[in-house]
Amino acid sequence: MTRSPTPTITRSPGQVTAAVVGVVFLLVGIAGFIPGLTTGIDQLSFAGHHSGAMLLGVFAVSILHNIVHLLFGIAGLVLARTPRGARAFLVGGGVVYLVLWLYGLVIDHDSAANFVPVNTADNWLHLGLAVGMIALGLITGGLAATRRTPTRA
Repeated sequence: MTRSPTPTITRSPGQVTAAVVGVVFLLVGIAGFIPGLTTGIDQLSFAGHHSGAMLLGVFAVSILHNIVHLLFGIAGLVLARTPRGARAFLVGGGVVYLVLWLYGLVIDHDSAANFVPVNTADNWLHLGLAVGMIALGLITGGLAATRRTPTRA
């Protein structure tokens, strides 16, 4: 008896994109705790602008900042399980980063309001993430998953 190949549904482009973005956030969150990738690791504080740690020597980080990256990555992977969730993660996450960019522009970086912490490099990165994530969510969110029939060897 010969079995015909069963079509399988692959992930939508939005789901793949959200999963990749989620993994990147996880890697960035982990990198924030690794000496060498993060300079001034001995100055890493839980939160606030007093943290002297810099991811890649450029981006201000703290334990809280790294935890936020890790949680954002987990959210991306969980929401990437469905096309709707993937789009919500990309567009919603982009909006969150747009708000964070605006926040970073209006606060005094040497004040207690800078609890995340952020610096000028973070601000530009947050703007890029906002634009990129929203665009990816809108572009890939409407694309359907493709059906593939497995080939037999």
